[in-house]
Amino acid sequence: MNKKIFYFDVESSGLDSKRNDILSIAYLIEINKEIVETGELFMQPFNYNTINAKALEVNKLSIAQIKEFPTPQETHIELVKLFDRYIDKFNKNDKFISCGYNVRFDVAFLSEFFLKNNHKYLFSYIDHHQLDVFNLLYILDYKGILNLESYKLENVAKYFGIEHEAHNSLSDIKVTREIFYKLLEYFK
Repeated sequence: MNKKIFYFDVESSGLDSKRNDILSIAYLIEINKEIVETGELFMQPFNYNTINAKALEVNKLSIAQIKEFPTPQETHIELVKLFDRYIDKFNKNDKFISCGYNVRFDVAFLSEFFLKNNHKYLFSYIDHHQLDVFNLLYILDYKGILNLESYKLENVAKYFGIEHEAHNSLSDIKVTREIFYKLLEYFK
């Protein structure tokens, strides 16, 4: 059986997945521990009135830049094409396992993104089970194996000696994958 992992990170217009929208989604697709594709998709929000100024500051984006992005509907089509290349949505055993850093946040936004595009079948592509690097760190902390001052991604990357450009989605997800494999060593 192929192990398919969809590592992803969203940058959003705020922190509320129902109210705010995805502005970019970076992804890395791994099949049987081999990276087969990476990329980043950008999109305009569904609602410009819910953009949080602090979110733009963190994401280093301006309204002018966002207005140049494809519509969310166009990006949705591209994302579904991406999923269709790797997943047979009619086979309940062929799904991506989603992986990320605090991946529940990202899955919530992706789920809302699909619903806002009138597409109820995100979970035909991704499994409900998730691999969360953030939670693995806390397990190791609980066991007394790790004890970091902060579990922000940039601090964890520094601890493991991994170069990282914070709040760059593609950098975030590549670093998350590297950390994930370093953490798996602790569980052997």
